[in-house]
This record gives sequence, structure tokens and C-alpha cells, in this order.
Amino acid sequence: MKGLKSLVNSLLDEAKCQGATAAEVGGNLASGLSVTVRKGEVETVEHNRDKGMGVTVYFGQRKGSANTTEFSPAAVKSTVQAACDIARFTAEDPCHGLAPAELMAVDIPDLELCHPWELEPEQAIALARDCEQAALAADSRIVNSEGGTVNSHAGFYVYGNSHGFLGAYATTRHSISCSVIAGDGELMQRDYWYSTDRNANRLESVESVGRKAAERAVRRLGGRRLSTRQVPVIFSAEIASTLLSHFVSAIRGGVLYRKSSFLVDHLGKQVFPEFIHLYEQPHLKGALGSAPFDNEGVATRRRDLVRDGVLRGYVLDNYSACKLGMKTTGNAGGVYNLTAAPGSAGDDSPESLTLKRLLKQMDRGLYVTELMGQGVRLITGDYSRGAAGFWVEGGEIQYPVEEVTIAGNLRDMFANVVMLGCDIDLRGNIRTGSWLVEQMTVAGE
Repeated sequence: MKGLKSLVNSLLDEAKCQGATAAEVGGNLASGLSVTVRKGEVETVEHNRDKGMGVTVYFGQRKGSANTTEFSPAAVKSTVQAACDIARFTAEDPCHGLAPAELMAVDIPDLELCHPWELEPEQAIALARDCEQAALAADSRIVNSEGGTVNSHAGFYVYGNSHGFLGAYATTRHSISCSVIAGDGELMQRDYWYSTDRNANRLESVESVGRKAAERAVRRLGGRRLSTRQVPVIFSAEIASTLLSHFVSAIRGGVLYRKSSFLVDHLGKQVFPEFIHLYEQPHLKGALGSAPFDNEGVATRRRDLVRDGVLRGYVLDNYSACKLGMKTTGNAGGVYNLTAAPGSAGDDSPESLTLKRLLKQMDRGLYVTELMGQGVRLITGDYSRGAAGFWVEGGEIQYPVEEVTIAGNLRDMFANVVMLGCDIDLRGNIRTGSWLVEQMTVAGE
């Protein structure tokens, strides 16, 4: 840690010596182990080590950037020189520069993001093998395997700039996953499951991951196509996060100042039903999306993006904020534990909004558990993606569905959310339960 911090200071000092009026440096060290076992045999054992440092210099409002994976004094000098050479020959941009000094993180909390896993390759192999074996033994219809995988990753991030800010924190991320193929006669279906956490002690057991992968593959056997229709759609929790990803993409500063989003000029306007509350929680201890400061050193903070269904804030870094005549929201690098609170238009208590409750409310429609393709146009909000899942009648799952397309417009989909479930998926930076959308077009036969 001390060595990387010293290196950042060396780069900042060198930038000043070479005439830069301001500079910022970000660097990381990372290492990891990944093991995959397929059909009981070791398929891959990978060790990785990465390091890198990026420097950005400013000459007034001219900007230049360069990167290095060499940390020697000569490499430091030549990297800064390269960035300065670029800056001297670029055009001025009034929005180039560091984020305001008064927004820098002053107190950097310990968010408990680093939990090393002393995992030897032999242990990882045994865990991956047990995971796969649990899947193969779960059901006689599991006929093949794409393997069980165990990953462990540790990293250290540091950022400093010529305001005098220098911050750093360490992180870990561990995971167990399994992917298998179910067969019944000529029918074949693949599915998977995974568990991931910063702390290996909080991972699901390898047996549980394997069994869930098997159960998910088997339940998809006998999938049918549907005729084209308009029906309510439930997006499972792990799939619903993609809807929030599209929302975040539509309120990022870059697309907003370029006028290439369907949510341009929507700040303060109703975009969801009144019960919807979306907020960031960057300081949750041990969470996968936590960070004490963003990629520009700006302090992260809890804030609402949507409250009472109204868009309350954009997702801005310093440059895009300047372009919009606003202040950075501390989102250089993305959002931090973006959370969708469970809720409905009725008087349901949040804890009652289970998947079973959403299915009952939908009564008849499509429960989507997989999406394919990239059919989303941010400029218009048009949405069309391949899908698979289950047909629901009377609030109960009836049979698996495959080879259909679901289509609509994100503006309408957001406005017509009926319920957000309490089955929140915590395995990523976006934390949400299942979504029930009032109506979409399902295109099939």
C-alpha cells in the first residue's frame, strides 16, 4: 500500500515539474486464482497478477492521459512526459479539470471490503469438484456439465490528485459457480447458478450452488413457444437488475449532454409510479458496490435517484456535470449499491412482496428468467430482447417457455411497474427484487 501511494505522489510531483497546472493519478494492484473442474477433471487453474497506473495532466484546460504497467523511476518520468506531450497539442475544453477540491473525501471510512481467502489451488479444485458433483447427483436428467468454478480475487486501489487528495482502499471478491446441461430424450437445456461475496465465509455452500444449477436446468426442460400476445411480465430478481442498468445508462451525464437519451430534461419529473424508491448506499459495509470515494476522489454519499416515482438526481462525473451546468454527483466510475425498495401501488407491506405474491398478483402472464440480445435503444427507449422463462396461469407456474421476444418501451415499462419484490438479489452493484410490469408484447409463433 505504502509503495503504491508513494508512486502516486511521484507521478504527481513529476507532472508538476513538467509544467502541468493540475494532475490526477489512479492505480491498482490485483491478484487472483481461478479454478474450473469439468466432469471431475481439472480443466483450468489460472493465477493472475495485474498492476497499472494512469496519469492525467492538465495544462490549463488542455488534457492528456497516459498509462504504464512499469513502476520504475524511468517509467514514471516517461509516462508523465507522454501525457504532457498529448496535453500540449490538444484543444482547450472549458470542462476539463479536476473535480472541485471541496468535494474531495475527507474522512475515508473502513467499509470492510477486504476479506482475504487463503485458498490453495488444491482446495479450490476440491471445492469446484464438489460443486459439480452436487449438481450431477441432484437429478438423473443432468446429462452433462460445463463445470464448477471457484474464483478468488484481491485488489488495492489508490487515487491522488494535485488538490492534495490521496486515498486508497483494498477489496476482495470471491465466487463459486456451476453450469450444467439437463436432458430428457431429445430435449436439452442449460442453466447455471453462482454465489459471490467479498467474504468467502458468506458464500453459499458448494453443494447448494450445484443443486440450484441442476434444478434450474431441469425445470427448463420441455419449453414451449407462445403465440404473440400482450400480457403482464415478471422479471426475476437477477434479470430485473438489467432494467435498472438501462435506467442508469439513460441518466448518465454523457448521454444527457449529448441529448441521446429518452430521459433528457426529466429531472424533477415523474418517471415511475409513486411507490418507487431508488437510492444509492455507497457505504454499506462489505457490500459489492461500496466505495468511500469515486474515481475522481469525490466523497460518495447516500442519495435518492428516484423518490415518489420522481427523478431526483442524475449520474454525473465532473466533466459531464460541467457540460450540463451542474455539479458532479460523485459517480465517476458508476453507481454504488443502487437499491430498489420493495413496494406496490396497494397497501402491501414490503416484506410480503415475495415472488409468490407477485405471481398471484399477475395471475396470467410471463415470468422471465433469462434475456438474450442487446435490443435496447437509449435514445428512444425502445426495448426488444429474446427471452425464456415460464408461463403463469392462476398465479401458478404452468410450463417453461422458450424462443420468445418481449418488447415495449422503457418509458412505458418504468411507468407501468405494478410491484417490486422483496426477493432482493445482493450479488452485484444493483440490488433489486423481481419486477412486475403491467403489460408488454410477447412475440412468438
